[in-house]
Amino acid sequence: MALLNRLPRHIFTQRGWGMLGAGAAALAAAHIMGRRDLLTLSVLLLVLPLVSLAGIRLVKPRFRVYREFNPSPVETSSPTTVRLAVARTGTAGGRATMEERLPSRFGESPVFRFPSRSATGGTSRYEYHLRSDQRGQYRIGPVTAEFTDPFGLSLHRQAIDDGDVLTVTPAAVVLPLTGLAGARGNDGVTATRIRANPSDDDVMTREYRHGDPMRRVHWAATARHGALMVRQEESVTTPQATIILDHRAHAFSGGPAAAAGLAGHDGHAMATSATFEWAVVAAVSISAHLAERNYGLRLLDPRGEPAFLHSPSAPEPESEEFSGAAGLQSIAESLAAIQLTGHHQRRDGRPLDGPGRDLSMPELFGPRKLAGQDPGLPAFDDQLMDKLSAHRMRGPLIAVLGKISPEEAVSMAPAAGYGTNAFAILVTDKPAEADAVLEALRQGGWRAVAVPPSVALTAAWGQFDQDVELPPPAAEVRRGAGVAQ
Repeated sequence: MALLNRLPRHIFTQRGWGMLGAGAAALAAAHIMGRRDLLTLSVLLLVLPLVSLAGIRLVKPRFRVYREFNPSPVETSSPTTVRLAVARTGTAGGRATMEERLPSRFGESPVFRFPSRSATGGTSRYEYHLRSDQRGQYRIGPVTAEFTDPFGLSLHRQAIDDGDVLTVTPAAVVLPLTGLAGARGNDGVTATRIRANPSDDDVMTREYRHGDPMRRVHWAATARHGALMVRQEESVTTPQATIILDHRAHAFSGGPAAAAGLAGHDGHAMATSATFEWAVVAAVSISAHLAERNYGLRLLDPRGEPAFLHSPSAPEPESEEFSGAAGLQSIAESLAAIQLTGHHQRRDGRPLDGPGRDLSMPELFGPRKLAGQDPGLPAFDDQLMDKLSAHRMRGPLIAVLGKISPEEAVSMAPAAGYGTNAFAILVTDKPAEADAVLEALRQGGWRAVAVPPSVALTAAWGQFDQDVELPPPAAEVRRGAGVAQ
């Protein structure tokens, strides 16, 4: 028995190895004793396991697998239920041992028998639970089946599906009320009174946007402004908050790495850091805070491009405007796999360093590694200003930034004039070194604060209504089944 346990289990079962051993012994006995009946028996014992092995390799059972996550996507630290339905499509019978392959962060992979005792209509159903304390996209599956021949002599294992991607979104922190809305009020709605019979001078106009019907073109305003203008016919407008989310690698470098294992569904480690994870939670929390107050949301990066253009988990990467519950859900999904951008990353969001490399390690973000990153358009330039001016005074402007230079702060300072209020949060490991940056932003009209990632987001957010010292780090209550930050 001890010898059988040492033999490979992926080819023959113990019964199969035992039969091969008995066949070899019978063959030796037939040779020594000269018995033809022992020779016949030995041939049978040796051939039968080999035939069963060939048969199970050539005639493979076929299965259909249906996998469902509830809820999907799921917030960090909240459980999701995985429901599996497995059905055999071929005519082959027999039992199989199945295993659902999981990323290592989810613990031991579940193993189950097929068919199950409660199988109905040829379909076996299984259920288990998953929970992740970090955002990301994770490949759940495939299901691998290990089945035997009808005699139980040989084994074969194969994947019977491709698996599915589970998206884990960052959980939003409940933020306290502040004077964010300014003159527009906290309900996020502002009334625009229009006369019953407005003249051409009374009609409100705005710049033409792609998709506007030509019948709304206001030709007098177009001639006056030298640009195509359209009538703003709505009697009630919904203000729009603009959030600038920084995701440049050098802006979030130098701090402690985020927890290992944060990965995309393709197995590549995501480029992130503790400061960037704080910024991601801030972005989803601010978005939720504003969406609940009926604000339309527009998310941009420091270059004026859509904030989620490089996020692998974004449902619509090129979108920058979001509204309602569906828009907030799209923001959360887009933030699930967003990561730091730089030379080490391709345009599709995958790192160039190869699978298994932990791109959150500090050595990746040293000065030598970051030299010459972020080619192309500079940050906080005319492209961003043009985007902000197109929606000027429609609502507040919030910037969630990493470590920026005084020169970048000077370039960004005038942007405060495009919002009813302007707020900036700088998350950096050394807030004391950001005094020059904060002063430049405040001179331009921003209400700015610099915090380390150890400070609670609620405390940082509260600084926009009061000028007091930040309290020590505290636990944050997240929406849903959250965890301490």
